[in-house]
Amino acid sequence: MKTPSLLVETHDLTFGFGPRRVLQQLGLQVPAGSIYGFLGPNGAGKSTTLRLLLGLLPAPAGSVRLFGHDLSRHRLGLLARVGALIEMPSLYEHLSGRDNLEATRRLRGLPAARTAAVLATVGLAADAHRPVREYSLGMRQRLGLALALLPDPELLILDEPTNGLDPQGMADMRELLLALQQEHGKTILLSSHLIGEIERVATHVGVVQQGRLAFQGGVAELQRQQRGRARIVIDTEDAARCQLLLPAEFGAAALLGPGRLGLPYQSDEQLAYLAQQLVLAGQPLYGLHCQQPSLEQSFLQLTETAPAR
Repeated sequence: MKTPSLLVETHDLTFGFGPRRVLQQLGLQVPAGSIYGFLGPNGAGKSTTLRLLLGLLPAPAGSVRLFGHDLSRHRLGLLARVGALIEMPSLYEHLSGRDNLEATRRLRGLPAARTAAVLATVGLAADAHRPVREYSLGMRQRLGLALALLPDPELLILDEPTNGLDPQGMADMRELLLALQQEHGKTILLSSHLIGEIERVATHVGVVQQGRLAFQGGVAELQRQQRGRARIVIDTEDAARCQLLLPAEFGAAALLGPGRLGLPYQSDEQLAYLAQQLVLAGQPLYGLHCQQPSLEQSFLQLTETAPAR
């Protein structure tokens, strides 16, 4: 069976709770093989979207397509190819990690070898015999991910998988997600409010604001879109002196520190010209680089709301 280029598509996805509209004509597109970071402020509609993709909420207006097929027509067959971790996983505290997996594996009629395979994948093989009540939060999240991986799904849908984890737990989860995509060929759709974590793993991002997509595309595309907000940062000995000696070049530059200047980026040729002018003026040049907006800065700009009138 040929894999479609988009594993998740929504068209005009609209949903509300009573009179409150949560999603408005959302058009999500998750490419096969990607790690798609779904970003947005609290209440923007991220969790609601993921629940709609999994059929956990009533059918919305608009359409949801998974693997190129309409979810409303082929729900059971399509969801059998999806693994999900929504909020904290429900676990049997008195059972071991292995027994938790075994209970689900047997219920779903999956091959016996899957339990050992997913324990190894999520790094819990050495702790599989321990009761879950002894697990840390990070270990519980990894066990929840192991449950999602039991049927060997093509698509993983994860809602805030690093929420509440300490820095080491977040790093472990990040490495695991990258390994699942790069080594196991999984497509991953994950929501998060931790923008820095998304920036480290995502190949694509969707930014939702008030139920609508403010941006969707590759991370590199977002960086190119934000290039107009890039700036040149110059490190020298005396920034104020450079402004006095070269007013045409640096008179309007922002003084970022005693030896640092900043001004809007225009072109790579501009970088070379400024370096040349500093050298000709006899001013030390310790550093010169183009500073791109971070994903966090781009996210904040995209989700700014207009002031109330």
